[in-house]
Amino acid sequence: MRRATVSKSELMPGGDDEVFRTFIHDFLAFSARVDQCRAGFGDRLGISGIAYTTLISVAHLQGEEGVGVSRIAEHLHLSGAFVTIEVSKLVKAGLIHKRANQEDRRRVLLTVTPKGRKLLEQLVEIQAPVNDALFDCLSASEFRQLASMMARLVACGDKAVTLMSFLTAPSTMAAEATRKVSRRR
Repeated sequence: MRRATVSKSELMPGGDDEVFRTFIHDFLAFSARVDQCRAGFGDRLGISGIAYTTLISVAHLQGEEGVGVSRIAEHLHLSGAFVTIEVSKLVKAGLIHKRANQEDRRRVLLTVTPKGRKLLEQLVEIQAPVNDALFDCLSASEFRQLASMMARLVACGDKAVTLMSFLTAPSTMAAEATRKVSRRR
């Protein structure tokens, strides 16, 4: 008999992990479709999918003053260093304007350029029907419930990644034993 890949009873409605494994595979398949759509939006603008996500996040969060890299990184659940690299590409493409933050000269404020706004506005013609199709099977209440759950799942994902790093890191005892063997040689 195969061992279950989960141990929480909430994840084993039939007493085994069959439903869980099906859910994970369906979730991965859906995630791949979302990523394909994102890449398609980026292709339409002449940029990568992650650059598109960065650009539209700046557009949604910039307000009147602009938005900082750290806020974009937090919003996208990415590192500030990674977002900085993507922002640099968007600045070079003329889609984002970067200026010094007058309150903290070490930081920058980002705004979408007129060229970037025009491209995003044109993209809505395909973006709206594609996004509608992605979630076509959900009612309004199901969508609200899924959106609420997704925010919680991101936090669980962060916890799982940290646990994975801890559980797969070479143990202190194994590392010490390796050092002792190396010294004997």
